[in-house]
Amino acid sequence: MKKFLAVLMTATFGLAMAGCNAKPAATTAAATTAAPAATTAAPAGDGLIKVGIINNDPNESGYRTANDKDMKATFTKENGYDAKFAYSLKNDEQIAAAKKFITDEVDYLLISAADVSGWDSVLQDAKTAGIKVILFDRTIDADPSLYEASIVSDMRKEGDTAMAWLESQKLPEYKIIHIQGVMGSAAQKGRSGALDDKAKANGWTIVTQQTAEWNAEKAQQIVQSVIDKGDKFNVIYAENDDMAKGAVAALDKANISHGVGGDVIVMGYDCNAWALKELLAKKWNYDGQCNPFQASYIDKIIKDFEAGKAPEQKTIIMDEKGFDAATITQEDVDKYGI
Repeated sequence: MKKFLAVLMTATFGLAMAGCNAKPAATTAAATTAAPAATTAAPAGDGLIKVGIINNDPNESGYRTANDKDMKATFTKENGYDAKFAYSLKNDEQIAAAKKFITDEVDYLLISAADVSGWDSVLQDAKTAGIKVILFDRTIDADPSLYEASIVSDMRKEGDTAMAWLESQKLPEYKIIHIQGVMGSAAQKGRSGALDDKAKANGWTIVTQQTAEWNAEKAQQIVQSVIDKGDKFNVIYAENDDMAKGAVAALDKANISHGVGGDVIVMGYDCNAWALKELLAKKWNYDGQCNPFQASYIDKIIKDFEAGKAPEQKTIIMDEKGFDAATITQEDVDKYGI
């Protein structure tokens, strides 16, 4: 039936699909690639489950590297899958990859969206073709009927947890450098929204608010620009660890103290092992966890579908916490560092 629907859809939308047969253009740090275990299509009737996995650039951050590694370790031929992977930080390239997977007649489409919007049409195409869609890592703004399950982090909750910690520090004044991730992503919107609301409610000053697109060098440039202008600040709120690292490089260059007992509070996200070690050394102050390990949950959901069972939960929120330099232990670093 799915093959019939795919042919029907191709006839109906042939012109729209014509430009979608190429892989997303290699305009990001990592081009669309195939997983080593799935460089060729699985032979018909081999019993493998065909999966198309759309993710962000695995070089984006330590979080993304861990997430991609987890997905590749799970969706293997040995575990019953014929999996292909597509990577991009751009929504239009991800959507083009999704259309290509639909024409390839995958059984499941797994998506970590670069942007929360713009997915309705391609998800409807997948549904029409009988392809089940599972979201991972990030939410999207689409009708829940267009996807089967969602295994994600609550990015707004992450932000609210961080803001509750920052408020608890009871600083005489709050002058914050806010370094944002890729604009429009669920992580950016959730973590930025939490600060925006808390700053407005408490009268905190946001000295500058700019995107560094998860990049350490861009973050360093943002902080260096504020230092060069002579603007006062006492908090750096970076939406991932790499950007916090870049911000600290600018502080060190200017001989500005930071961390516990320093002049500037440093906050990051993702719980890279090296970042948690910075907390343990009291050079940073706070790191918010973002759990990258969703593959086992997705694997169970797919195997349940294959056995004729619906998922026990449509939405699974990953369990996450925040770490304070005043209380973090080596055991925390060993257990939660990625």
